[in-house]
Amino acid sequence: MSVTQAEKGRRFQALHNRPGIFVIPNPWDAGTAKILAGLGFEALTTTSAGLAFTIGKQDGDGSVTREETLANAKLIADATDLPVAADLEDGFGESPEDAAETIRLAGIEAGLVGGSIEDSTGDPKSPIYDFQLSVERVAAAAEAAHALPFPFVFVGRAENYLHGRSDLDDTIKRLQAYEKAGADCLYAPGVTKAEDIRTICRSVTKPVNVVMGLKAARFSVAELGALGVKRISVGSALARAALGGFVNAAREIKDKGTFSFADEALPYAEANAIMRGRGR
Repeated sequence: MSVTQAEKGRRFQALHNRPGIFVIPNPWDAGTAKILAGLGFEALTTTSAGLAFTIGKQDGDGSVTREETLANAKLIADATDLPVAADLEDGFGESPEDAAETIRLAGIEAGLVGGSIEDSTGDPKSPIYDFQLSVERVAAAAEAAHALPFPFVFVGRAENYLHGRSDLDDTIKRLQAYEKAGADCLYAPGVTKAEDIRTICRSVTKPVNVVMGLKAARFSVAELGALGVKRISVGSALARAALGGFVNAAREIKDKGTFSFADEALPYAEANAIMRGRGR
């Protein structure tokens, strides 16, 4: 018998409330969700880039729709008994109402128990939403999250560092405002310096997520825990690692006419066995 959404929500909240740090890796489809569950991870979160690459689209340009995102998230949420959160990009609309509706649909239709909303606009000329509008968007999304009939961990994201704005003071100002507006967890992707991560964690009281898998940041789980981080995601890193293996194998075939890549491939029987189970 599968675990109820309410139970998944309670388990997800408990991960954020217990002592210590945890890793929440990012599958991009139902199969990779089952693999991660089988390896013993306790929760999962989706990756917008991983989905975009899977369906042949570019990430970050608005070409992946809310419907595609939620349909993919539902497949992942239904694949295992683990709590699943989602990268919901900018909420698929500028208004606070858009952000709130995305969160509502994420919970009611996709079976999720967590999700994040970015403060990035998708416009290269003005990549970050105005501060006041950003706070209003987070407040609306948080209200929608907390109105769901089960626990839902809402993450407020400050995107400065991913858009060439390495402004720690503004990032902290935004995260503190998002905390006051109701965010349950806070996230500033792209921050790579240990002291900056420590400062962010000390500047807020809610759990902080940090993304690893970036070339500029190579901290261990233990090192991030010592900085005050509560949870670690890996964004598109696992998806890109898989694509890297695929491309290298295909290049070997095309350029060398050999097939040694098969030595590193997941055995067929093992892959089949993983897909038979739901996982944790």
